[in-house]
Amino acid sequence: MLQKYRVVLLLAAFVPSIANAEPVTFKRAIELAIRNSTAVNAADVDVNRLQATYQEARDQYIPQVYFGSGLAYSFGFPLGEPSLFKVSSTSLLLNQAQREFIKAARSDVRAATLTKQEKKGQVILETALSYSELDKNEASISVLRQQENAALKFEEIEQQRIHAGVDAPIELTKAKLNTARIRLKIAELVAGADTLRLRLSQLTGLPAKEFETVSESIPRLPEVSQDEDLAARAVNFSPAVATAKELASAKLFQARGEHKQLYPAVDLVGQYARFTKYNNYDQYYKTFRRNNGAIGIEIRFPFLNKGQKDHSEAAYADALRARKDVDAAKEQVSTETLKLQRSVAQLSAAREVAKLEYQLAQNNTEAIQAKVDAGQATLRDQQQAQLDENDKYSTLLDATYELEKGQMQLMKQTGDLEKWALSTR
Repeated sequence: MLQKYRVVLLLAAFVPSIANAEPVTFKRAIELAIRNSTAVNAADVDVNRLQATYQEARDQYIPQVYFGSGLAYSFGFPLGEPSLFKVSSTSLLLNQAQREFIKAARSDVRAATLTKQEKKGQVILETALSYSELDKNEASISVLRQQENAALKFEEIEQQRIHAGVDAPIELTKAKLNTARIRLKIAELVAGADTLRLRLSQLTGLPAKEFETVSESIPRLPEVSQDEDLAARAVNFSPAVATAKELASAKLFQARGEHKQLYPAVDLVGQYARFTKYNNYDQYYKTFRRNNGAIGIEIRFPFLNKGQKDHSEAAYADALRARKDVDAAKEQVSTETLKLQRSVAQLSAAREVAKLEYQLAQNNTEAIQAKVDAGQATLRDQQQAQLDENDKYSTLLDATYELEKGQMQLMKQTGDLEKWALSTR
């Protein structure tokens, strides 16, 4: 982690935007982001909507009861069924197509649930990366503030050397250029830090200006084995692959349902009506009864429906395409995971190089300090060594963050990110 290589720095100035910031631990930021995420909340709404659709498909087997009235004035022979009130009911009894549609709706719910899981993982990754980068930027700004002070002192030394006739005026210009470059980098990092605070504010709901990281709260990242088949693990875990499978299943069930629309179907029907007397039913019918009812089944035998047959064939084609999408998702996840796994090895090597270069710069600074004490080196040499050490430290911070970024992305692929992010350090 970044804090592992952090050194104690005596700063002459602090970043104004975080002077009164409230420390926010890494775990708290992740928890708030999950709770407040609009993407996760929207995915949750989709799950509820599809769950209601699934329930609607199942409820077709529950009788639907209607209550109404057929009151009307008539003369002559009674027409229709004028009644004080009537109750009718209808429900599916045997419908193979509806069974397939129910299965399709259930698969849609599962796909939406997996999509919600994928959105949650993306939110965790974005929050973790933003938090880690902000932490790195704050450390880099601290180093650059020290570099700026050293560069200003270096300008003073050059000014004195020029007045003494030791150096040419161009050396002062070079010193000022070095200071200007440091200030430019500080401005870039401060702008990046402010942007990251705004994004973390949007993710967590906390005020941007009061967001300050806690380096020690970031959990230690696990080592990545280059021999383990992480690509296979990622394919088995991937919500994207699982979602594609569920959507393919839904398409297949839908196609089967469309095909089985051509099968016979049986409905359960029932009706009750209480007839009126003022329509002269009792005069026209020998056996008039005010209470009348019927219950039975309605059987439908589709005989000729070419359009439905063509529709089912198109649905089967969609299902086949969905199966190909599953294969494509597997290939994409497998490829991305292998690239990340190998990238982590490269980034780890780059971080090790940066670490050794920083250690050499530290040793060089100590050696120059000893020479200055012995009168064998100048303050200019000392300042230059200090600037080089700080520059190497900034490079180490950047290399460490890039490695952490690759490790977090890899953990998201393999399904280990959430457990790591919410672990207690």
